[in-house]
Amino acid sequence: MKVYAIIPSGGKGKRLGSDLPKQYLEVHGKSIIAYTLEVFQKCDLVDEIIIPAEPEFFELLEKIKDKYNFGKLVKIVSGGKERQDSVYNALSSISAAPDDFVIVHDAARPLLPLNTLNSGIDAAIKTGSVVIAVKARDTLIKGNQKVFDYVRRDEIYYAQTPQIFRYDILRDAMERARTESFTGTDESMLVKRAGYEVEIIEGSSFNFKITTKSDFEIFTLISRS
Repeated sequence: MKVYAIIPSGGKGKRLGSDLPKQYLEVHGKSIIAYTLEVFQKCDLVDEIIIPAEPEFFELLEKIKDKYNFGKLVKIVSGGKERQDSVYNALSSISAAPDDFVIVHDAARPLLPLNTLNSGIDAAIKTGSVVIAVKARDTLIKGNQKVFDYVRRDEIYYAQTPQIFRYDILRDAMERARTESFTGTDESMLVKRAGYEVEIIEGSSFNFKITTKSDFEIFTLISRS
C-alpha cells in the first residue's frame, strides 16, 4: 500500500491583494508552500507528493524542492481551470493501486499538525474516506444584512484539509463528477455525492487556510516562534 499526497497549488491570491499567488509568498525567508510540504516530507506514512500548478511556477517549485530536500516531491504537473481539475490531473499522473490512498491538502494550510495528518491517514485506512474538520464553536446566523434565523451548531463542522481517500473511491467520485459536469467545493463533497460514507476526524484551529491579509499576518506571527 502506498500513500500519495496531492497539494494543489493553483490559487491566485487575489483576496490577499498580491500579484504572486499566496502559496509562493515568503514568510521569514521561506515560502508558504515550503512550510506545507515540510509536514508531508516529515510524515513517515506519506510515500510521494504531487503538486499540480501553473507551468510558470514549475521552476520555482523545483528550486524549493532542491533547497529544502523535499525528496518525496516526485511530480509537478499542470493544474486545471478549477481546483477540482488540478486534483484530477494529479490523480491521473500516478499509477496507483485501487487500495492505495490519496491525500489532498491545500498548499496554503502550512500549520497542519503532524499528529492530525497521521490520525487522518490511520482513520482513512480503516474507513476508506476521511475529511479533517473542526466543530463549529460560535453562534451561527443565517441572514443577509439582517438576521433571518439561527442555526444549531451541534452538527455543524468547518471542513479543512487534508481529505484522505482510498484511490478507487476518489477516482470513481471524480470520474462521475466529470461525466456529469459537476463541480464541488472539495473532494469530500464529490465522494459523498458518489454514494460513499465520509468520516469526520477532528482538525485543529492552527490548520487554517491563508486567504486574507489578516490570515497572512497571523501566520507570520505564529511562525516566528
